[in-house]
Amino acid sequence: MPDLSPRRRMLVLAICCMSLLIVSLDNTVLNVALPSMQRELDASTAGLQWTIDAYTLVLASLLMLAGSTADRLGRKRVFMAGLVVFTLGSALCSLAPNLQALIAFRMVQAVGGSMLNPVAMSIITNTFTDPRERARAIGAWGAVVGISMAAGPLVGGLLVESVGWRSIFWLNLPVGLAALLLTLRYVPESRAPKARRPDPIGQVLVIVLFGALTYGIIEAPNAGLVAVLPFFAVALAALAGLVRYEPRRDEPLIDLRFFRSAPFSGATAIAVCGFASLGGFLFLSTLYLQNVRGLDAMHAGLWMLPMAVPTFLCAPLSGRLVGSVGPRVPLLIAGVMMTASGVLFAAFDAETSNITLFAGYALFGIGFGFVNAPITNTAVSGMPRSQAGVAAAVASTSRQLGQTLGVAVIGAVLAAGVGASSYRETFVSAAAPGWWILAGCGLAVLVLGAVTSGAWARGTAKRTAEQLESPEVRQAVRA
Repeated sequence: MPDLSPRRRMLVLAICCMSLLIVSLDNTVLNVALPSMQRELDASTAGLQWTIDAYTLVLASLLMLAGSTADRLGRKRVFMAGLVVFTLGSALCSLAPNLQALIAFRMVQAVGGSMLNPVAMSIITNTFTDPRERARAIGAWGAVVGISMAAGPLVGGLLVESVGWRSIFWLNLPVGLAALLLTLRYVPESRAPKARRPDPIGQVLVIVLFGALTYGIIEAPNAGLVAVLPFFAVALAALAGLVRYEPRRDEPLIDLRFFRSAPFSGATAIAVCGFASLGGFLFLSTLYLQNVRGLDAMHAGLWMLPMAVPTFLCAPLSGRLVGSVGPRVPLLIAGVMMTASGVLFAAFDAETSNITLFAGYALFGIGFGFVNAPITNTAVSGMPRSQAGVAAAVASTSRQLGQTLGVAVIGAVLAAGVGASSYRETFVSAAAPGWWILAGCGLAVLVLGAVTSGAWARGTAKRTAEQLESPEVRQAVRA
């Protein structure tokens, strides 16, 4: 990639952030619209789960393929293709005649989305080569998630109440088109010096693993555990196949050597736990505010602000802390706050009081605001720049997998607890096990953040990076 002026680098960052905005805004807006979709499309709890998880599942399955493809064919080219497919998928979602069509079109969206965030992160990593400057850029990138969380519920609530839930997908059309034109004009093309070749067997195994696992979790409350056991068996077999097959390839889809780095492994696990918390939190909150409290979409969006605003404010602060003192402090703050939020709901029924509901939302918003920047920075910082696309894609995959599992698990727990009763009668007691799960995810963020951010962990990252560099690159660096 050519050396760019500071102004051009900022413009590239802004364009990449636009892609993150439409993907993140799409998720937050969709959560506010779930009850309206449920009524119009006559959807069950499992149907609502699939409107979210069909997207995140496809996204998680294809992110690593998109990252390696972008490293090989050109990051700008793949990024632009992603913008086209995502924008087209959004238009199709707004026209969906039924729930099945909506789920299918969400999958089209996800194919495009898989070519956006990991590729954009790879572009940022190769544009901002100074570690401190890159940490600040990633902090700004993370702040976009906060913007989407702050604006999404309000914008989504307003659109749902005034126009209808289909209008939420219209938001992506002008932003996607603008990002496409700006990318064509201002983002330079870049490729990895030596990118991985396609790994079709590994890709199929990843799709089977994620798909079978998610299907088994979501459908268990309705179909019964015995009926879904074969899907869990298939998922376990796919995982075993990946572990056995991938190390034998010279250029695997998932280079398992990445996980010899404690910070990278920790960032992957923290991403799963942190975003599982986000997915479950938004799912429970939306259904509670609208189906139990009886709020309309607009007022439900307003109630989400105590969570959204702290996320927006804390994300750039987290990026600065990562750049100045490293990832440990932000991760510890995130773990404590997310755990406290989950415990407040699980043990003290925070939903039943406005004061505790506000406090629980604010605690979670602070925690999630601090968790994103250290995940991204840790995942890409210890890896060779030539593999930035793949490393970023693994981190993004972990986020999407976490959100998929969060919605699947929490939705399944809620559905089992509610049973044939109404939401209003049993929601608080039925949701309590889900809140305990979210508290456990927060505790995992805390423990993993402490263990994988010290001197020992950094040493493993350095050794892993040396092993991952090709002999030609190592010889050039020594010369």
